[in-house]
This record gives sequence, structure tokens and C-alpha cells, in this order.
Amino acid sequence: MREITIGGAQLGAIQKTDSRASVVQRMLVLLEQARQQGCELVVFPELALTTFFPRWFMPDQAEVDTWFEAEMPSEATRPLFDFSREHGIAISFGYAELTPEGQHFNTSIITDRQGNIVGKYRKVHLPGHVEFDTARDFQHLEKRYFLPGDLGFPTWESQGAVMGMCICNDRRWPETYRVMGLQGVELITLGYNTPSINSQKRGEGEEHRLFHSELCMQAGAYQNATWVVGVAKAGVEDGFPLMGGSVIVDPNGFVVARAQGQGDELIVHACDMDLCNFGKTTIFDFARHRRIEHYGIITRQTGVQRP
Repeated sequence: MREITIGGAQLGAIQKTDSRASVVQRMLVLLEQARQQGCELVVFPELALTTFFPRWFMPDQAEVDTWFEAEMPSEATRPLFDFSREHGIAISFGYAELTPEGQHFNTSIITDRQGNIVGKYRKVHLPGHVEFDTARDFQHLEKRYFLPGDLGFPTWESQGAVMGMCICNDRRWPETYRVMGLQGVELITLGYNTPSINSQKRGEGEEHRLFHSELCMQAGAYQNATWVVGVAKAGVEDGFPLMGGSVIVDPNGFVVARAQGQGDELIVHACDMDLCNFGKTTIFDFARHRRIEHYGIITRQTGVQRP
């Protein structure tokens, strides 16, 4: 048995006026709860340090840059790394990254149990739009503020398991899971900030969106025989609702832990990485069963071309 006790640390709403220091204090409270429950890895959401700022149209790049982190750890986030090191708990969280070259990414990192960053991922599937859209009930400007990730979907050996990361909209794309599945992934950490309503389809409410969120994570977990830990930032931020629904999904696609509310909340499960083995050696034994000679269209083509 290769068991890792994992905490999914859902965060409630972060308002535009909330400081990073105040958010880090909330994260530390969740980390202490995780320590008390024996967690060895704690997963926080996408853009965990700030409000979901892509909902705001900001023409001034200097204002945009205030939401980004030029270094990690930073002065504000160092207490998280210190806690990790002191208590032997690995952490994963998302943030807006400003590189030394001036590039902007929606990024997630994972540490080992000594507080060292061992993996970095930059969000590939950016949703939304670039310019202000009067037809939307609210804006979703990720394509304006971030570049598409340039690291692919890497995996890392850590804590005796093969780990990978993705972020929010990535969870809706089967290629996300399969690329990591082909690297033997056993645990995918996944943070998200998802509006409770669709800005372009008013009839699509929270129940609909929660269903789709779980559906794609469960399918990705099952079809690649991997654990998936999906963690939300939830609640009403500056008048805009984000859905919760944080879950831990096992390699058979079953939800084994689920958040109950939309505030700061920790879900915990002891995840046995050996549960991945059956799926990886039977129905999803890729070496025996994949037929790549028929899959070329997936990498040759983006949009639909009808016959």
C-alpha cells in the first residue's frame, strides 16, 4: 500500500480588498486542520492568493501586474512554505505568475514535504475572451491577462507517486488527463475558480455546472486510472458567485470526499496510489490497447472539419 493522506483545502470568497497576508492566514488555518488530521499533502485552489481578477476589465497593465507574483515564495507566501517544512506537509496552490521576462501565466506549483518546489504547471486551456464583451453578464478575461501555458502537462515523482497538475478549464478537456496518463500519472491536483452561472447562457445554473465539473473529473480519473483532487475557490466575490464542489475522486471514478459548503473547508481522504494499478494493467493498459494510428487528427487539427 502506497497511501498518501490528502487534504483538499477549499477557500471561500476572497474580496478585491483582501490582502495576500490575510488570505495566507486563512490558508494556514486550513493547513493546521490538515496537520491535525494527518495530511501529507494539501491542495489549494487556482489563483488562491487573490480574488478572481479576470472578471475585471483593466486597460492599465500596471494595475494588472499588481495581481501577479514576481517570485515564489514571496514575502507574503513564505509562511506557507515554512509550515510545510516544519510539519512535513507538501502543498499545492495556484497563483498569477509574472516571469522575469515579463510573461504572465496562470500557474500552479507543488512542493515536497520539506517545502521545496518540485513541480510547476502553467494553465494551457485558457477560457474567456480578450476585449470587453457587452453581451456577457460578467467578464471572463483570462485570454487578455494570461498567455497559454508553455510547459505542457509534466509529471513528477514525489512522495512515492507520479503526480501531475492542471487548472480549472483544463479539467474539461480529455487530452489533459491522457497526456499525463501516458506518463503514468497516479495523482492529479486541480484547482479551479468557476462561476456559479454561465455568463453566456443564463439558464445554466450552479447545479448544471457542478454536474459538468464532477463528470469530467470522474471520467478523467477513471479513463486514466488516477486519483484526481479538484479544489474550488467558492462563494460570492465582490458580488459574483463562484461554485464550490471540491472533490477527491478515486482511480475508478468514484467521489470519495466532497465539500459541503462554499466557505473555507477541508476535505480529507487517505489515497492509496496502488489502487491505480488495476486500471493501468487491464482495460487502460495503454501499451496493449491504444491504437495511435487512428488518432492523428487529434494533433493535426483544432477546429471541426465536417465530412
